Order: sequence, then C-alpha cells, then structure tokens
Amino acid sequence: MPRKRRPKLAVWKFASCDGCQLSLLDCEDELLRLAGHVEIAYFPEASRAIVRGPYDLSLVEGSITTPHDAERIHQVRRASRFLVTIGACATAGGIQALRNFKDVREFISIVYATPVYIETLSKSTPIAEHVFVDFELRGCPINKYQLLDVISAFLHGRKPNTPPHSVCMECKRRGVVCVMVAHGTPCLGPVTHAGCGAICPTYHRGCYGCFGPKETPNTNSLSAWWSHLGVKEQDLVRAFRGFNAYAEPFRKESEAHE
Repeated sequence: MPRKRRPKLAVWKFASCDGCQLSLLDCEDELLRLAGHVEIAYFPEASRAIVRGPYDLSLVEGSITTPHDAERIHQVRRASRFLVTIGACATAGGIQALRNFKDVREFISIVYATPVYIETLSKSTPIAEHVFVDFELRGCPINKYQLLDVISAFLHGRKPNTPPHSVCMECKRRGVVCVMVAHGTPCLGPVTHAGCGAICPTYHRGCYGCFGPKETPNTNSLSAWWSHLGVKEQDLVRAFRGFNAYAEPFRKESEAHE
C-alpha cells in the first residue's frame, strides 16, 4: 500500500523581525510531533532545504513594504491552498506602519545617505490588502499554542479555536485585579484581542495592545475613560499607534485625537 502523502507546510517572510517564525521554532517538542504529520517544505528560518509547491498551508509573517514584495505575495497565494497570516506585521502592517501617517520620503532622506537607491512603497500594509487570506492570527509575537491550533485546524478541516474576546476576559479568568479600575492605570485591555495571557496586567501594567483590536472594539468609549484618568490627546494618539497602528479600529481612533 502506498504511503499517504503528508501535507506540505510553507513559512514565508516579508517585512518583519522574524519573531513570529521564532514562536513556531519555540514550540520545540510540539514542533517535532508536528513534523511527523506534515512535510515542512519551505522554512528558511529553520532549514535551507526547499521542496517545490504547491503547498497545502502557507504561514506568512511580515507586511508588504516594497514593490517586489507586492508581486511576491501573489506568487505565494497562487502556490498555497490555504494562506494564514501570523503576527501584527502581516495582519495590521506592524510597527513599520507608523510610516503610513507621515511622508515616507522624508524619513528616507534623513536616514539614508543615498535615497535614490531605496525602492519602497509609501505605506506598510497587511497581507490581506493584497491577496485573499484564509485566517489571521494576531499578536506581536503570536501565541505559539494558538499557532499550533491553527495549523491543526486547517490540516483537519475545522475552524481554528482562537478566542474573539478581549484581554479583560483573560484577567478575570486568572484572577488579576483590573489595573484601570483599581489603580487608574491606562490599559488597552478592553479593546485588545486575547492571546497573551494578560501578561502586562498580571505585573500591574496596562495592556499596550500587542494582539491588536478584538472583534467590535469600543475604542471611543475607552478613550473617554482614559480622558477621565487625565490622559492627554497626544498620549491617546501614541497609545493606539503601537504594533497594530494601522489596524482599522486603532487607526481611526488615533486619527480622531490628532
């Protein structure tokens, strides 16, 4: 009897810091078990070996910032049965999307001695603005256990089991006292997607939104609460312009306070 073909997994990098790919490598024992069920066909972060596509599942890290990458992502999409974006760069443009609020040419002229050699786009954009994406996994970096669940879901034909609720739910489940109610500490937890385990509030710090906006976030209401706490308009802008600055709810809220 012929051996059943293992699904091909590919991991792609665009403009990013590689942190989300490292989250997959950090799975260690789980990654070894995963390798027994899939063929890791393309993953330059882990191996120079390349198996030609098409691929059953592609994980894409990073945002689109250059004309070359704007073309390359279409090649990746054509070669992939399912395409999942991982991390803030791929799902919201990343920290590099701060350029989207200014003239990128000004930055280039300041940073580079010979700007004429720099070929870049005016904006850093998420993958979904260029090709169809089957699923977005948020985080900076992503939660490795959520990543394993997403891989399992697509390989077994089920819906990923990632929570749609806010960080506040994680605080309540862990018995963490609300830093905003108890101490008056500004916190983005009420509008931020769960997944981090409420790390910052656990250590008496306000959430700074590394997992991006949750489903239907009421950013306007949160900003009003922050104003009651004495947060200035310019600081509200900075708060919403972090790792997920170009995610639509955060972008609109920051622009409302400029």
